[in-house]
Amino acid sequence: MTVASDAPLLFFDSGVGGLSILAPAQAALPTAPIVYAADSAGFPYGTKSEAEIAARVPALLGRLVERYRPRLAVIACNTASTIALSAVRAALDIPVVGTVPAIKPAALLSKSRIFGVLGTDATVRQPYVDRLTAEYGADCTVLRHGSAALVQLAETKLRNGPLDPAVARDALAGLLDQPGGDRMDTVVLACTHFPLVEPELAAASPHPLRFVHGGEGIARRISYLTQGQAWPLEPPIGTAVFTRLDDGVDALRPALAGYGLQRLEAL
Repeated sequence: MTVASDAPLLFFDSGVGGLSILAPAQAALPTAPIVYAADSAGFPYGTKSEAEIAARVPALLGRLVERYRPRLAVIACNTASTIALSAVRAALDIPVVGTVPAIKPAALLSKSRIFGVLGTDATVRQPYVDRLTAEYGADCTVLRHGSAALVQLAETKLRNGPLDPAVARDALAGLLDQPGGDRMDTVVLACTHFPLVEPELAAASPHPLRFVHGGEGIARRISYLTQGQAWPLEPPIGTAVFTRLDDGVDALRPALAGYGLQRLEAL
């Protein structure tokens, strides 16, 4: 099937976290047309029930695909991916790339064989995380902690708001204070919001930690799935679409513009 050169890549998240997935994809495919969709009316996902997310995400992606006709969709949200990825793939007739916790690379990198998984409450309790841990980290101690406050910190940072250093400190303490936490050397950022506050996490850590997430791997996957397809010669103006437009969205305009997302729309 021939794909039109102006067919966009669609990135979907509850908020701004997916920008950490968008950035490496833009580096790999610099002229790709981009539609970035944030479910601002449903934010945050990490404190919602599995049933709510399983109902909400496939319906929203269906509407987005109908409107924007993307060549590929990326669920740039760990919580939505671990709960709704298979349902979305079943509902859509385009390739769908999910975001899963980077447990495999963490297990390969950890020298102490103790690493942490820092995500939302919803992600860290998923059986999917259990399966990844059993498959790739069976010889490791894997500590888990969920932080809703860290999600909000990333949202505040992109709105240029005041950042409370205690938020990053408390999130890391949720891992470091567990048995074996003092020997933890690697942390999986299992929420796409968290790479946006990696400098704050690094500054809050009492000893050096390696932070890993899936952005580069997803960029490689997008490149692979779209190889041979036509792209525009110049990067077009990107679109950011929100399920609710409000003052909070307006405050994001400068940050979004940094990713080429200069057109704002409501779904």
